Amino acid sequence: MAGNQQVTASSGRAARLSAFDAAARPLVTPSLLNCDFSKVGEELDALKAAGVLAVHLDVMDGHFVPNLSYGPPVIADWRKRTDFPFDTHLMMSDPARYVDAFAAAGCDVIIFHIEAVPHPVPLARRIRHLGCQASIALNPPTAVEAILPYLDEVDAVLVMSVMPGFGGQVFDATVLDKVRALRAARPSLKISIDGGIKPDTATLAVSAGATQLVAGSAVFRNPGNYAAALAELGEGARRGSHQ
Repeated sequence: MAGNQQVTASSGRAARLSAFDAAARPLVTPSLLNCDFSKVGEELDALKAAGVLAVHLDVMDGHFVPNLSYGPPVIADWRKRTDFPFDTHLMMSDPARYVDAFAAAGCDVIIFHIEAVPHPVPLARRIRHLGCQASIALNPPTAVEAILPYLDEVDAVLVMSVMPGFGGQVFDATVLDKVRALRAARPSLKISIDGGIKPDTATLAVSAGATQLVAGSAVFRNPGNYAAALAELGEGARRGSHQ
């Protein structure tokens, strides 16, 4: 079964990543951590109807962060339900141990933390070998210099604007200097930002150079009216694009 699942995930991954790369930026990717897990299929359909092009998956191991979420078997079930690109954030102490399973489950972008993998090149190359895009994340206390040597080995960077592990936290504007430094170091780099994203902070993030906004509570605060929430975030992002 695992082998067949890998073939299925891989066969659709190229198209999903092509769509993900072609999406207009800045791009809002809702975090499913905030959705209603009792009806994920309906939530995915509602997000699709609202114009969402990709979703963000928060995977927490209870060790690297003080919370637990879900793993490859759950994601594999979601993959059967949607063709959304899965932008998958591994908040894990040992992501290398599980990265093959996440790829087999249908993840498309796999994000791991520099704090957990201080020598990231082998893991980034392994993720790419699996046919996924590799992204590296850094927490607010971590200096951007920790990842600058590795930008050519990854497809994207995720800048955390809160400490990972819980939703609904307040945006830390000091991390915007990291976004600016990354944009200057590699102008074509895809830069995501995650934590406390609302219309006003979306403006700040995009103005600094972010191309992807991960939003949880700002999207799911209005169940059934995701289009309105996404429109507000999109307008905030557009203001940032013009600054």
